[in-house]
Amino acid sequence: MRTRPQRNFGRSRPVFVGAAAAAASVLAMAGTAWACPPEHDDQHASASRARGEERVLAGHPDHAAGTPSAAASDAIKGVRRVGNVPDAKEATSLIFMDYGSGRHKRTIMYVSGRFGLKAYDVSADPRSPKPVGGFDLPGFWEGEDTEADHKRKIIYLSRDPRAFGGNTDTGESGVYVIDVSKPEKPRQIAYQRVPTGHTTSCINDCQYLWTGGPAKADWMPEDWGGRPVWVTDVRNPRKPKVFKKPIDTGRNDGKTDYVHDVQVDAAGIAWASGRGGVRGYYTRGRHWDPVKKRFRTATAWDPVPYAGGGLDEATTNSSFMHNSYRAVGRTRDQGPDPRKWGEGQVLIVTEETFNDGCANDGLLVLASLKGSYGGQGWRSTPEKPFRLQTLGTWGVAGQEGSRTDTDDCSAHYFDVKDGVLAQAFYAQGTRFIDVRDPTNPRQIAYYRPADARAWAAYYHGGYVYVADHARGIDVLKPTFR
Repeated sequence: MRTRPQRNFGRSRPVFVGAAAAAASVLAMAGTAWACPPEHDDQHASASRARGEERVLAGHPDHAAGTPSAAASDAIKGVRRVGNVPDAKEATSLIFMDYGSGRHKRTIMYVSGRFGLKAYDVSADPRSPKPVGGFDLPGFWEGEDTEADHKRKIIYLSRDPRAFGGNTDTGESGVYVIDVSKPEKPRQIAYQRVPTGHTTSCINDCQYLWTGGPAKADWMPEDWGGRPVWVTDVRNPRKPKVFKKPIDTGRNDGKTDYVHDVQVDAAGIAWASGRGGVRGYYTRGRHWDPVKKRFRTATAWDPVPYAGGGLDEATTNSSFMHNSYRAVGRTRDQGPDPRKWGEGQVLIVTEETFNDGCANDGLLVLASLKGSYGGQGWRSTPEKPFRLQTLGTWGVAGQEGSRTDTDDCSAHYFDVKDGVLAQAFYAQGTRFIDVRDPTNPRQIAYYRPADARAWAAYYHGGYVYVADHARGIDVLKPTFR
């Protein structure tokens, strides 16, 4: 049972405000202090992104995924399908959480999707996940890239305003706080209304959340291109508190725009991806701020710019960056060879866009961070744009194992292990891409069932689990290693 959400936004520090004042408080933030340069972004790309989201959400007939032609057939190389969980159809993301230790250890796979949250035990047989519990939210949208606090056994489900039949103008957005200390009985311990809700990400060991997207509502500032990030204090998960002032504003050459998702690397840098590129932030500790030109203390609600910026439009199909990954620290050997390319110097990025024709859809992009550590990505303007150097790109069009009868080819979420990405490409399935040489990413295996609608792929143990919106969860055994 869902508790009725309260509209609670914060101020410069987390404080609650009443429901009647909520819209006014956000509108009050649209004053001259947030004025941005005039619109210059690629309107076609923006419209394309919106069409792509809506057709996935509504199952529009022009969305080719899951509706293969008579000529479509499975294409598999370098992996074996060893299991499937069909009752997890409409899955969007997965989380693996461990309970106990030694011979009493259990591993639970949590699946978020349009149904809410489902729990499966993969301890006894990882090829055959056993359903054990769930938290029902029929009509939910969408828990994309759902994250968890593994220490406190909490899952945060982001509610997009298009959930339960809503829309970006009138729908409600927020975050459900789900206690999963007992996998058989997940329970809601809080719900926090937030002006954003497409994705939510853990910051500073899940003491805070950064929640972003989707496209802006008509009551938001007119000069915004999309919703930025709002910060929520979840140190007390039963009483979340939202900071009033959003962050990562002015991200698109000075224009406040759509922040899609945030990934935190092994060095603790939070990378915010969206329209206008990818920008990284310190969220704790004392650091030099290259924008304010002074040392200051970074916090989750007032982070310090680190590096990043826009991607070169000459090598991509849009300016909309979906998610990213940087191999650094304990993960330094997971991405491009650090001995040749430098530790943490390469950003791996998914571009998501739904254009006409497979070759024009979103790519995997590998970009150098060199030259971006001086705040260049925060000073970029339409007149003097700053762009990261693209090292390489990869797309499914024309690749072995690809369908030619669909234009649903955009890159989506990926996982990485030993320099090989397992990346979802919607109707084009899951592709395994060697990125150790970022100038020459190459496919070494693929899994593309005829009815694929792959949203995300995850390495776990010796297997790869694919969250497929049409098929549920496919369990793959790599044979390419």
